[in-house]
Amino acid sequence: MSQFTKEVPTHLTLADLNDFPKDVYPVGRLDKDSEGLLIITNDKKLTHQLLDPKFKHQRTYLVQVEGIPTEKHLQALRDGVTIRVNKKDYLTLPAQVKLLKETPDLPERNPPIRFRANIPTTWLRLTLTEGKNRQVRRMCAKVGFPVLRLVRTQIEQLCLEKMTIGEIREIDQSGLKKLLFVCVQDKNNC
Repeated sequence: MSQFTKEVPTHLTLADLNDFPKDVYPVGRLDKDSEGLLIITNDKKLTHQLLDPKFKHQRTYLVQVEGIPTEKHLQALRDGVTIRVNKKDYLTLPAQVKLLKETPDLPERNPPIRFRANIPTTWLRLTLTEGKNRQVRRMCAKVGFPVLRLVRTQIEQLCLEKMTIGEIREIDQSGLKKLLFVCVQDKNNC
């Protein structure tokens, strides 16, 4: 779980990974069924810049869906789809979506995803500039393709790369800000 406190005794949390300082918090949580890159910081200004929707920073995910989306489905995701957020309809901002030809090189998931021999799966690379609760899952379900596996691989230019599950990499403040905000001023140079 991308939090420090256990909701039930069997949950593993960030506190099980490391003895973090008391004043740090995760930025942009991942739900218990999601994996990937997570920033943990005590920099309140950085947290604000990453969470405030007006900054529209990019988050990239590898998404395994059930079925094979057509170009029409992918275009719907690119254009934005209407999902339910806080019991209200919400039109998502345009997203970047690419159908991957190869299965990404990822570690095995624990627990494994559900497997159905008669239903194919497809991997997508999806980049958003907003972060509503369970947005990727809701968007994919809206166009008819339930998410089986969801891995956040990148936040702006900060990449998961070949990190292992549970690995922690400390980045100094100036290095982190260069990776996260290098593209804010001129997105064309990214």
